[in-house]
Amino acid sequence: MSDIVIDRPVSAATVQAELNYLEFTGEKPVSYQYEPPPGVPKRSGVYRPRRVTISNARVAPPPGALSLDRNGFELHRHASALNDFSDPAKIESVYYREAEQLLKQATGARRVVVFDHTLRDGNPERSSGVREPVKYIHNDQTFVSGPRRVRDHLPADEAERLLQGRVAIVNLWRPIGETVQSSPLALCDSRSITLNDLVASDLVYPDKVGETYALVFNPRHRWYYFPHMSPDEFLLLKIYDSAGDGIARLTAHTAFDDPTSPADAPPRRSIELRSLLFF
Repeated sequence: MSDIVIDRPVSAATVQAELNYLEFTGEKPVSYQYEPPPGVPKRSGVYRPRRVTISNARVAPPPGALSLDRNGFELHRHASALNDFSDPAKIESVYYREAEQLLKQATGARRVVVFDHTLRDGNPERSSGVREPVKYIHNDQTFVSGPRRVRDHLPADEAERLLQGRVAIVNLWRPIGETVQSSPLALCDSRSITLNDLVASDLVYPDKVGETYALVFNPRHRWYYFPHMSPDEFLLLKIYDSAGDGIARLTAHTAFDDPTSPADAPPRRSIELRSLLFF
């Protein structure tokens, strides 16, 4: 079983930190996920750090009941059966199956399709294939690319049938190895984001082009984080939802430099797993 939790030992109710917002110039930002052609920047777009208040969700959660469908994120406790995340085969055979059950249980989805995962490590000498934490505010899909993900991962007839109903994309994010002491995730309450705050951006891979959202600054944004997350906890992040009627459709998020982190804090290690949910 997994339970929503907010009761870890905590520090201050809020921190002041800088988050990197997009300064929209009228051009669509592009981010290459591989070494781009000569003379092409790996990331375009102008990002500007903005100092914001980030509330400790363990002490001062958003008003009302904190939930994935209300705020776009929620925290659970459930220790994984997998301790060693260095073997991709074990991640797919053990962790994917485990995550499918956790996602069904937490969301009520009747079907879950895990389609990929990313390992991250703040150590600059990280292993090959492991990425660094992302310190630009983003959401992993757009309202255009969300449905496209269904078509990418399911047979055409089945995808079109499922897209007639409610479809969501949810990330399951978990620390690896030890408690997070550096580069935690900041999460923007979905209710504080307007459509005008979102800017579609291209994510370029060798074989395809994906689309994500960057976020432009709005003083009404409300930011939260869960300090000291341990490997027996996981976050659910809403990335896309076809539902309307007041249900959170996404949540912008970013890693950030926590001013309360010890100077000798170990690099953050984590795994994020992406899934399609059908209701």
